[in-house]
Amino acid sequence: MKYELNLKLIKYLKLKINKNIVQKIKNIYHLFQAFIANVLYGFPSRHIKVIGVTGTDGKTTTTHLVYHILSSLGKKASMISTVYGRVGDRVYDTGLHVTTPDPFMVQKMIYEAVLAGHEYFVLETTSHAIDQNRVWGVRYEASIITNITHEHLDYHRSIQEYAQVKCELINRSFVSIVNADDAVTQATLQENPLFFHRNVKLFGLKNKADYMYDFGNNHPKLAEFNRYNYLSVYALCIELGFADSDVIKHFKTYRLPQGRVDVVYDGEYTVIVDFAHTPNAIRRILSAVRETYLPVGGKLIHVFGSAGLRDALKRPEMGKASAEYADFSIITEEDYRTEDPIKISKAIATGFQESNKPFVIDNDRESAITKALDMAYKSDVVVITGKGHEKSLCRGKTEYPWSDTECVKRLLNLQ
Repeated sequence: MKYELNLKLIKYLKLKINKNIVQKIKNIYHLFQAFIANVLYGFPSRHIKVIGVTGTDGKTTTTHLVYHILSSLGKKASMISTVYGRVGDRVYDTGLHVTTPDPFMVQKMIYEAVLAGHEYFVLETTSHAIDQNRVWGVRYEASIITNITHEHLDYHRSIQEYAQVKCELINRSFVSIVNADDAVTQATLQENPLFFHRNVKLFGLKNKADYMYDFGNNHPKLAEFNRYNYLSVYALCIELGFADSDVIKHFKTYRLPQGRVDVVYDGEYTVIVDFAHTPNAIRRILSAVRETYLPVGGKLIHVFGSAGLRDALKRPEMGKASAEYADFSIITEEDYRTEDPIKISKAIATGFQESNKPFVIDNDRESAITKALDMAYKSDVVVITGKGHEKSLCRGKTEYPWSDTECVKRLLNLQ
């Protein structure tokens, strides 16, 4: 028995060591790519003001909001987000399940923005992109860190390491806008006082901060998590030298990007599609929906899953988050890749053990959505999370065409 345990331990350690070596080789490869890309395009970020946006949740909404405000203020701007890239009128598909593209695409788009005479480039920047050197050579004028919560711990060895990588963006920026109410971010800054030698500006709604304006007073239906997003962008724009009245004025014309609190149907009941795929994001969207759409009754039905070959530790936490706010949950498939979807769903289901909230498992996503719509009555809200804007679903090693929004429209004959 002891011999078998030792063999398992040796096998596990070899796997971890091999995985670390492979990742280091990949990082060197990406660094080489980034160097060549920068040389090829003449280090384009030196000729434009790059705004980096990172964080666990809210990156895409914040990136699009920065782009919207800059454009509305008459500034020529381009951007790369999870949804798409844009240089002028040209829209780029950045790839399947990708936020920050490979170095060549990043540098090419920044270069094209420079050629087009643009002054700003908004770049949604992931921890993977920072750690893997995919954004090496990018000179950031400013950056925003929205928050840091449980995510990607299949890649980063701990939440502390994950936070350290995120906060590395501070060292690459002339000014950084950081969430004063986010415990992980603040702990990371306290443990690394060198970060404070940089120009760090805090925003928050609770703890003392440089910027504490509550946009919920101007926008009554603005969920708390979006109040933080708006506040971070407000702080950024003020630090960039824009007038606060101009910034606030253009907030009123902003519309959330595709797959972010998308109200697909608003009739007898309501159907919302959202990209939330972390425990924190699920809590935020479900609590906001309950507060906004269900103040006096109706039930909240939640359809969700968790991606395969990704952070497995978050799965029970996602179940807990759903059980906390939803009246009924349907666990289903979500890009399970080569993992067993039943195993993934059962891991999520363990998060329901401490609650009495009902749930079912249906590992066919269309069937799960059909169940949710069939059980919805007047004043109910169906929230479908995890896919948002995405147009494909990965089963095994194949990407199948898929859209939560189009599925709902087809089932409700809205097309």
